[in-house]
Amino acid sequence: MNRTVSLLLVTIIFLSGLESVLAQKKRKTNTQLEENEPSDKIFEGFFNFSYDSSEDRIYLLVDKLNEEFLYVNSLAAGVGSNDIGLDRGQLGSTRVVKFEKYGKKLLLIQPNYSYRAISDNPEEKKSVEEAFAQSVIWGFPIINSNNDIFKIEITDFLLRDAHGVIGRLKSSGQGNYKLDESKSALFLDRTKNFPKNSEFESLLTFTGEPSDDWIKSVTPTPSNLSIRQHHSFIQLPDEGYKKRKFDPRAGYFVGTSYQDYATPIDQPLEKRLISRHRLEKKNPKASISEAVEPIIYYLDRGAPEPIRSALLDGAKWWNQAFEAIGYKDAFQVKLLPENADPLDVRYNVIQWVHRSTRGWSYGASVRDPRTGEIIKGHVSLGSLRVRQDFLIAEGLLAPYKKDVNYNDEMKEMTLARLRQLSAHEVGHTLGLAHSYSSSTEGRASVMDYPHPLAKVKNGKIDLSEAYDQKIGEWDKVAIAYGYEDFPDNVNESEELESIIQNSINAGLTFISDQDARPIGGAHPYAHLWDNGNSAIEGLKDVLEVRRLAIANFDLDNIPQKTPLAKLEEVLVPIYFYHRYQTEAVTKLIGGLDYRYAIKGDSQLATQLINPEIQNEALDVLLKTISPKNLVLPESIIKLIPPRPIGYSRGRELVKVRTSLTFDWLSAAESAANLSLSLLFHPSRAQRLLLHHARDSSQPSLESVIKKVISETVFNEPLTGTENEIWKIVNSSVLKSLIQLYLNEETSSSVQAVLQYQLKDLTQALNELSKNAKNTDLKAHYSYLKSELDHYKEHPENFKMTTSLPLPDGSPIGSGMGCSF
Repeated sequence: MNRTVSLLLVTIIFLSGLESVLAQKKRKTNTQLEENEPSDKIFEGFFNFSYDSSEDRIYLLVDKLNEEFLYVNSLAAGVGSNDIGLDRGQLGSTRVVKFEKYGKKLLLIQPNYSYRAISDNPEEKKSVEEAFAQSVIWGFPIINSNNDIFKIEITDFLLRDAHGVIGRLKSSGQGNYKLDESKSALFLDRTKNFPKNSEFESLLTFTGEPSDDWIKSVTPTPSNLSIRQHHSFIQLPDEGYKKRKFDPRAGYFVGTSYQDYATPIDQPLEKRLISRHRLEKKNPKASISEAVEPIIYYLDRGAPEPIRSALLDGAKWWNQAFEAIGYKDAFQVKLLPENADPLDVRYNVIQWVHRSTRGWSYGASVRDPRTGEIIKGHVSLGSLRVRQDFLIAEGLLAPYKKDVNYNDEMKEMTLARLRQLSAHEVGHTLGLAHSYSSSTEGRASVMDYPHPLAKVKNGKIDLSEAYDQKIGEWDKVAIAYGYEDFPDNVNESEELESIIQNSINAGLTFISDQDARPIGGAHPYAHLWDNGNSAIEGLKDVLEVRRLAIANFDLDNIPQKTPLAKLEEVLVPIYFYHRYQTEAVTKLIGGLDYRYAIKGDSQLATQLINPEIQNEALDVLLKTISPKNLVLPESIIKLIPPRPIGYSRGRELVKVRTSLTFDWLSAAESAANLSLSLLFHPSRAQRLLLHHARDSSQPSLESVIKKVISETVFNEPLTGTENEIWKIVNSSVLKSLIQLYLNEETSSSVQAVLQYQLKDLTQALNELSKNAKNTDLKAHYSYLKSELDHYKEHPENFKMTTSLPLPDGSPIGSGMGCSF
């Protein structure tokens, strides 16, 4: 070896050593700027940070100045009350933010992506940015800096009520709470760092005076409420995602929308995009292809068997829809890896959530607000909801007879419900909205709300078809619209339109929440918790199932060694088994058929409902307030004693006027009030008037009122318990008509019709009272007339007995849930 070569080797070795030293120095700089600064734990990842255990402090090193990233807050550990709505795993808002330096501090700034100028002209972009406000989320004093790396402390940022717990407690009437910093701390077990996301968690304690039973029922010391909040800093996805336009016919939520001020004047200013996961075929031209990166969901290990297997199976249904558009194993479901954090953005999660009552489940997601791209799907499934199906099965089957075993049948029904639930909520995290007309199209979508389908076969109730076992045809259409990967030489807009048109030609429709949820709604097919191609036939079937279940109801509806008072829990969902199908039928009366039609497509715009169908709907609806259908047999009434010690009256029982004893008359009153309040809704009354004005063959408001009065007040009096129900139904009819008149939303035209009909009714009641055959009838008719007289003389001060509401039915609590 000559001297030149030897010198070269020495130089290389020296430089290599120097490079190693510099690399070590750089790593040290990136985690801790000064050796003597307190830190006993270093977290390297997306944003490097350190933790000082002596002071319970976290220091962040910001090396991405002016670079946007995502900030998400969420609840790692919740309150446990469905009514309050602060659940384990609940996602908060997703924001695009960035650190900017101003003097001696860094500001965490949220740009305003609701208003943009998508243009190559920087001045045009700037004009929009300066026209609308941005938000400064937090300010951080700079502790020190080195080579454009800034050290800040983020402890106070993490130890704050980022999720809005205080506001939620106040708005739900739980009391005025405040954050107690002396009882709050950083939670290191769930504080972690990864290459593309930094995760922080804190234990927060809120102190105050509780003012409601909800918070008292779920907190060991209600004045001290301790939960955990989670904060995520997430790297924004790259620009490889392909945005897809929103179409109101396609079955998706609006994932993101914004106004683009660079839009030509002949184009819409507002842009709407759907939310979807990034999914691409390895070979877009192939009929079947694997995905470049499949969508993988992970199930919470806290779900026990056989629930775990049912949830896995239901979520996997979605692969059927992806297979239909040529993907192979593009959608997968696995168990969450041990010790994985369900709030880690790297995992799409199906989480099993416990509450003190049954309640809503949710399908939420972390989305890029700029594009709508779903970065993380997060499903929260309420663990107690399935028990309602088991309770319904107990009521329908009376399963505790000797030598009869319905246990397997009941369990299979509940597991079928869980499969459906899992598929439904995962569907939301794929970007899909509710599809409420699908129940009338052969269960075309798991995104509908399914009521258990019970049938009468050979004189017995059969639950073998209670829930569907697969993805629906509409679901395949929606997935095709959102996830089909089109080759570069294909016109995407034309192909998307073709998907929609083919579904229309196949007779599939999509109607969502704003049309199905209002009780004054008009759509004949969009309902929650209904079954059957025809709402009328569905109600007839439900009433027959209900009749048979009540006829068979006895001690065999509860297990041995169960307090007899518990029979009421089983009876209630059976007695009110028709409640949702009743609402579906009511929407036919004064209803309007329509679609989310677009100019140029072949869909129906609007169409009045056939008058014969409306008249039939009214006839069937009146059966729901018939005393013969509302009466309970003596054999049931005498079996239900008052609640024993240790068993209070809960919210899912009949609201009573008898203090302690079972009140069969109040049950009938609640059921009658449901049907009548639905029928005599201001919106429905107004439509009856308008539709009759357009087409005289349409039922008029006057004819509907006369029909109801004729079938109730003017009907033949009955005897015994049916007579008492007949009287309470008459009172409910009168009350509903007066309340419709006094409602602020009722038009003067509707009031005119009501006033005239009530005047006629007053005269008729006067005659009925005079001609009554006994004192009981005379008293009843006189009471109804006196109420009408009081209403006419002093309408502003008129009050009737408060209507008894139904026991809680559709998952307990507020309607804040996005799903069932």
